Amino acid sequence: MKPINLKRLLIAILIPEVVGLLSSFVTGNMSNAYSVYTRPPLSPPGILFPIVWTILYALMGIASYIVYEEGRGEKAKEALTFYGLQLALNFIWPVIFFRFEAYWVAVVVILILLALVVITALKFKEISNAAFYLMIPYIIWLIFATYLNIGVAVLN
Repeated sequence: MKPINLKRLLIAILIPEVVGLLSSFVTGNMSNAYSVYTRPPLSPPGILFPIVWTILYALMGIASYIVYEEGRGEKAKEALTFYGLQLALNFIWPVIFFRFEAYWVAVVVILILLALVVITALKFKEISNAAFYLMIPYIIWLIFATYLNIGVAVLN
């Protein structure tokens, strides 16, 4: 196992964290919007979302670092391309959902996002099992977020 390149690891973690911050900045006051929705059962309190997303962004950043460090050639390039695509959709989804309140469009976007994240995780698995496993909490959360998105779309 290679020694950890702390600078590259921090950059890999910061990339998704900054994407999340920029998305929330563009989106506006998400927690206020969330509090006025009629929400489906099992909806967590709004304070939970930034905590969960901060953790998930860190995990996906670590996974991307592992793929970048351990991967070689086309496999790594393809895996990181899917990673970038899902990160772009991850940026767009809250803007569509919260800013534009286009809940059904957001359902389509989150389903595409979920598919891209699963593909990304499988591409990561071809390079590193650890990178794959680090993506699993993200997939689970996106499945739950899809449920919440559909619930808000139906109830509002």
